[in-house]
Amino acid sequence: MADLTLYHAAPSRSSIALWMLEELGQPYDIHLLNLSKGENRAPDYLAINPMGKVPALRHRDTAITEVAAICTYLADEFPEAKLNVPVGTPRRGVYLKWLFFGPGCVEPAVTDRAAPRKEEARRGMLGYGDFDTTMNVLAAAVDRGPWLMGDQFTAADVATGSHIRWGMMFKLIPERPEFAAYAARIAARPAAQRAQAKDQELGAK
Repeated sequence: MADLTLYHAAPSRSSIALWMLEELGQPYDIHLLNLSKGENRAPDYLAINPMGKVPALRHRDTAITEVAAICTYLADEFPEAKLNVPVGTPRRGVYLKWLFFGPGCVEPAVTDRAAPRKEEARRGMLGYGDFDTTMNVLAAAVDRGPWLMGDQFTAADVATGSHIRWGMMFKLIPERPEFAAYAARIAARPAAQRAQAKDQELGAK
């Protein structure tokens, strides 16, 4: 039994954590949950994540939830994979910004665009501000590339890059050349390919 166990539904947001684990190169187990059967609302899983969401990650006796937190934790816990910017490094703050930009700005911006309110919310009420600004800031960052932190691929590319790939797949993010080139670089990564193949296999069960 591996020290790392991913509580996973295929495919779902937990696919981000699955990709992160593949990038890490550490052994891990998968505990597959069927969301349509409500297994994520069962008492034994709610004891791990009271929110009833996936992913959740167990590392020995520690349970971590929320995608960005899982990516941050794994990158710091296994620094030999070089997926983090270490504490005390000046670039750490920028790295953390991009690590949380995906779930904190991109995902809610895209979700609001996909399911608009009856009345448009005031800009100041939205944590991400507005859709166009979010997309422009993100496009400028990936265009500097090849990765969000320049030449170093990090957990920030996993956490935020996943939202770009997902958004483009469902036509919810503009098909700008900056996003297309960045998504192609991600798709070429062996770990991303392995994670996608595993998800397809698990989703068929």
